[in-house]
Amino acid sequence: MTKQRCVIVAALLGALVLVDRHSIVPVHAQSTDPCSAVGASEASVQTRASSAAVKSKAGQDPDYRDALWMHQANRLRGRVGKLSSAGLARDVGEIAVVEDAGDLIVRPNPFDLGDLALTLTPSSADRFDIGRGTYGFRRPLGTAVTLDDDATHEDTLRFTFPFFGQRYGRVFVNSDGNLTFDESDTASTDRSISRILQGPPRIAPLFADLDPSAAGRVLIANESNAYSVTWCGVPEFESSRVANAQVTLFPSGAIEIQVSSRTTIRDAIVAVAPGHTETFTPVDLSAAGGSSGTGAIGERFTNDAELDTIATLQRFFATHADDFDNVTIFTDTSAISDSFAYELTVSNAIEGLSLETFDAARQWGSTGRLQNLVVMDALSKYPDDPRETFLGENSTVSVLGQEFGHRWLAFLLFRDHNGRTSRQLLGRESAHWSFFFDSDSSVMEGNDIEDLGGGNFRTVAAVTRYSLLDQYAMGLIDQSQVPPFFYVQNATNVTPRRTATSAPEVGVTFSGTRRDVTIDAVIAANGPRVPSAADSPREYRQAFLYVTSPGRVVASTEIAKIDRIRIAWDQFLSEATDSRMRVDTRLTRERASMQ
Repeated sequence: MTKQRCVIVAALLGALVLVDRHSIVPVHAQSTDPCSAVGASEASVQTRASSAAVKSKAGQDPDYRDALWMHQANRLRGRVGKLSSAGLARDVGEIAVVEDAGDLIVRPNPFDLGDLALTLTPSSADRFDIGRGTYGFRRPLGTAVTLDDDATHEDTLRFTFPFFGQRYGRVFVNSDGNLTFDESDTASTDRSISRILQGPPRIAPLFADLDPSAAGRVLIANESNAYSVTWCGVPEFESSRVANAQVTLFPSGAIEIQVSSRTTIRDAIVAVAPGHTETFTPVDLSAAGGSSGTGAIGERFTNDAELDTIATLQRFFATHADDFDNVTIFTDTSAISDSFAYELTVSNAIEGLSLETFDAARQWGSTGRLQNLVVMDALSKYPDDPRETFLGENSTVSVLGQEFGHRWLAFLLFRDHNGRTSRQLLGRESAHWSFFFDSDSSVMEGNDIEDLGGGNFRTVAAVTRYSLLDQYAMGLIDQSQVPPFFYVQNATNVTPRRTATSAPEVGVTFSGTRRDVTIDAVIAANGPRVPSAADSPREYRQAFLYVTSPGRVVASTEIAKIDRIRIAWDQFLSEATDSRMRVDTRLTRERASMQ
């Protein structure tokens, strides 16, 4: 499962070239790229055994920017249709059924750039002309540099490179198939559109989860008239898929990117971005021609279907009042490839949670009421009994509890015993509680930890409720009502073996140093929660949607199953918050007042 802010980026790449048509260093055409000469022993991939030192690669939770990019790309390809009476949401009891007309579940966008060369020449400070050139890696490939997984190499250019109105003399060559300016990017979070938009200025010939420490080479040719970086036979993290890609910068500001059809990476993005921006233009790189828009430009390639949440909610709000804080979506077919369920926060005005404040609700068809949405994915994944444990320690209602809870949680930092700001409470993706944090069995992937004395501990419950710290973040209780809590530092002798990012589990024993934390330490790191509990709501309006395949007749048993989940969720949320919060999941207030 994932929480909030994180959508899925997947791709299979071929060849892309972005060049300056006026000052081109000759490209050597060839039937195969020179990476084939790197050496079989260097290009072959041996998957490394997992160890405690290997970090989680689960990906970061979806970000609303990824959803916006995907929706715009969907429109670019003519996949978002005009609203018609047949496609509008219809109520079946308390469930809004929305039929996909081929524009809600977005079809895969598979790689279509095999050994092509596209050219991108700056036409102004923030625009490029897109054309096509002759495919072929530039030679010589240069000198190999040593890069670990999620690492960087800083280099000095032999010319100043103009890029989005700035000039750069230094560049960072990052492991993950991209160059950045001003700062490196060595994060292990999802290689997503939001990371490209919000990160430093970037040129991404193949932005993917690459690991040069496992096999292959990264080579640099630094000349006075061109700067080239080539990823030869570099594998995806713990995978046999490899990348063969090259990027070249020219003094004029032109960029040349080529990705060989020998590349088998399936998760990647091709893009250029000015950094720290909200402005972007998705483009169809295989239809090269004309001028780009302003801001970041690029394309995602994916072999997986995705749900266009913006098109879905716009369809819903066309027939329903803007009267919901949350919309929860089930589908009749899978639309998530790398997580179980996810949440998107589309508006946040709350301070003190270690979350940015923003309002993108209007993009989803709301005038400002909507705060977040939850995508639960295929209904068939869930058991008939909403309280049945089926996913580790989770039931359907606890899964929904985690995703719903990502509206506020879990991102809290604190000041540790040394006075430093710490993330020790956080686990997977820094968006869930740590396995070794006594979160009182929080649904945010939390354990209830029993202190056995003598530096020994045991997990005794998991994912059953919202803790008092959770409820503080949710605006349900004042800081004075949050008692001290603890986490275990430097956990050892963990049986069975688990890490801070592991899923919660009952019956795990371990040793370590107990560290007590107060709510004052949390407030010192994050600031006070604004609005306070006294000014925060206790009731939330929530709609349940069911997105169905084109022309399919919906069985009454499916509606009944979602309705059981809806009713059980009402009850679970009240129990999990000690009766401090409730949700109204009926579709109309008039109907609610009659029951």
